[in-house]
Amino acid sequence: MVDADQTFVIVGGGLAGAKAAETLRAEGFSGRVILICDERDHPYERPPLSKGYLLGKEERDSVFVHEPAWYARNDIELHLGQTVDRVDRTAKTVRFGDDGTLVRYDKLLLVTGAEPRRLDIPGTDLAGVHHLRRLAHAERLRNVLQHLGRDNGHLVIAGAGWIGLEVAAAAREYGAEVTVIQPAPTPLYGVLGPELGNVFAQLHREHGVRFHFGARLTEIVGQDGMVLAVRTDDGEEHPAHDVLAAIGAAPRVGLAEAAGLEIADRAHGGGIVVDERLRTSDPDIYAAGDVASFPLALFDTRLRVEHWANALNGGPAAARSMLGRETVYDRVPYFFTDQYDLGMEYSGWAPPGTYDEVVIRGDAGKREFIAFWVKEGRVLAGMNVNVWDVTERIQNLVRSRARVNVEALSDPRVPLDSLLA
Repeated sequence: MVDADQTFVIVGGGLAGAKAAETLRAEGFSGRVILICDERDHPYERPPLSKGYLLGKEERDSVFVHEPAWYARNDIELHLGQTVDRVDRTAKTVRFGDDGTLVRYDKLLLVTGAEPRRLDIPGTDLAGVHHLRRLAHAERLRNVLQHLGRDNGHLVIAGAGWIGLEVAAAAREYGAEVTVIQPAPTPLYGVLGPELGNVFAQLHREHGVRFHFGARLTEIVGQDGMVLAVRTDDGEEHPAHDVLAAIGAAPRVGLAEAAGLEIADRAHGGGIVVDERLRTSDPDIYAAGDVASFPLALFDTRLRVEHWANALNGGPAAARSMLGRETVYDRVPYFFTDQYDLGMEYSGWAPPGTYDEVVIRGDAGKREFIAFWVKEGRVLAGMNVNVWDVTERIQNLVRSRARVNVEALSDPRVPLDSLLA
């Protein structure tokens, strides 16, 4: 039973935390809502950091989830620049790391997110080595790209995932020289597989990006604290003025682990184990967003998803669950990207080894198509590239688990809805 005397604490001030706080008030919760954010900026969305804001096409204020006055207006106790260093599950308290203040909770939501993985090689202490996760990172990197573009400088990117490719596109738009170093044989190999990874490789090559596949960085070479070049494990050396480490993110589970909550194994992405209602192994503690490892019955697996839609939808789902609403979090994973003149949306889950074939509907050469990852006639995932207003239909195909006619699936003249008939 939820009443006005209860206190709900949210640790983590990103999109998931802000939307959870918003949902608590929208659903009528009149108790205390305490939102604790370890950054000094108000909660903001992360996609613009590697897209519009990085390119200078979006203003700084546009990234914030709510205007600053919204929190006071909705009686959200917002603590910026504060960390929580301990959760006491017996006393049901969280402790602020700076002054030891204890705050008691009735329900606790952990949305602590993820942090960039670090390169473990010589030279990472040089001034020109960057990561991209926070607004401050994006502000610094935007200035770097502007200077590189003006001076014909070289940016080396370690990693060809979404962040690496989006920054590569931004850097080329500024005019910088770009080299991407990737251990796998194609970009996005672990997400899209080789078939569609090559589409992105060709896109970037057409815009002047150099790729060096099958190699890892072993050293960042510098002089007087500045970056001069990078070396790879196959003996190559590449000129560089700046380096971006885009080798993935690790869930920030330290607080949960110290509190004795169950943590998923690496095979399931790490993260805090939650059930279908986003409850952790403690019934009064919930987790959502990048840090949560949730069960997805649709694919008979447990996933940790590091994308905007998961934070956008997971925060509100966790809030409703905290309120005792009947909530099951089972959304089809979704993400999007914009690179040069390519816009893309992906729905589903089909890592390499899980599918039989990739079916193309449309013209991949013109980059106007939908790709479907299919196993035994069932659609596991779909990606629409420069084709719009089809996401719901793709997700319906994924959710249905129905066998489809593969020839009809590849034919743009056959309506997608008819494949479920």
